[in-house]
Amino acid sequence: MNKPLESAPRLASLDAYRGFIMFLMASAGFGIPAVAEKLPDSIWASIAPHVDHVPWVGCVLWDLIQPAFMFMVGVAAAYSTAKRIEKGDSLAKVLWHAFVRALALVLLGVLLASNSSRDKQTNWLFTNVLSQIGLGYFVLVLLSRSTRSVQWGVLIGILCGYWLLFAVWPPSPMPENADVSWMRNEDWLTGFFARWNPHTNPAAAFDRWFLNEFPRSEQYIATRGGYQTLNFVPSLATMLMGLLTGEVLRQARKPAQKLRTFVIAGLASLLLGWLAGITICPLVKRIWTPSWVLYSGGWVLLMLAVFYYVIDVKGWRTWSIPWTVIGMNSIFVYLGFQLSSGWIRETLARHLGQDWFTGDYQSMTQRTGVLIVLWLLAWWLYSQRVFLRL
Repeated sequence: MNKPLESAPRLASLDAYRGFIMFLMASAGFGIPAVAEKLPDSIWASIAPHVDHVPWVGCVLWDLIQPAFMFMVGVAAAYSTAKRIEKGDSLAKVLWHAFVRALALVLLGVLLASNSSRDKQTNWLFTNVLSQIGLGYFVLVLLSRSTRSVQWGVLIGILCGYWLLFAVWPPSPMPENADVSWMRNEDWLTGFFARWNPHTNPAAAFDRWFLNEFPRSEQYIATRGGYQTLNFVPSLATMLMGLLTGEVLRQARKPAQKLRTFVIAGLASLLLGWLAGITICPLVKRIWTPSWVLYSGGWVLLMLAVFYYVIDVKGWRTWSIPWTVIGMNSIFVYLGFQLSSGWIRETLARHLGQDWFTGDYQSMTQRTGVLIVLWLLAWWLYSQRVFLRL
């Protein structure tokens, strides 16, 4: 088992980093892409591509939100599981808690998918980030009690095995009526890389079988955006990268040594991911390709290294309080955004006046208004020392 030399204190940088990522998510790009569509010659048109997801291949800041969140789940698992063991919980009790939490996350993800669906029944879809975390969480906790060599072996095995699945699986015909409206002509992959095109890959074929086993108002054909259930398998590799990082943070080593490890590992992962993305499989977040795991993992690890250096090593914490407020109640902010953003927009318009939420910048004022309300609610919970846990 991997045990630190001493019990590790809570790091302020972890909460701030998590809060920063959730802040980006809850901002919904500040509505800039919608403003750019109305004002194509404005500065917003230049900013918009960086606050929205790429259509298929590539990476911008906004594409790093989900991998950063899943990476932080792995980091948190290293702390929470060790803490439970140190308190005297048996491994069986720890795993039972992990199973219950995993099930709750999956069902919450289904709830959110159903809430955004026009069908008047449960939408059994498992591509939401909470469902994706839940599907791999039990295995993550189980691996947290294994040796580091086992953790590395599983991580490498996932990357190689998932690549092999796509590499040997012949592309399927494009399903009739499948939505590909978000794709541009230049985004379609050719040659060997065509195995990673939307709706024709093995993960899409799996969903056309698996999701139709659940009650549905109509047959499942494809998910808009090309997201797939099996993404949770390579996503587990992202969480494992976080787990390995968390165990380094818990060790009784000098901060400079930990920081050096993060920078070297982050740069190496970034380089390996980039090389893999131009040689063996494309960088595609929507199906979480192995090259994406490495490339995004390198970026999010380097981002964590910056937060760790500034906040925990140098002690500069005051600036991070706005992020910490969100990070300490990240589940509340996430669910509040997913379930209540429409209601918040309508309520603000009713009480502040419609003039605030019309015109070319209406999407920006709406999104900013929702973000402010959610932050204020998180601040109130923070001031009351109330933290929503799952």
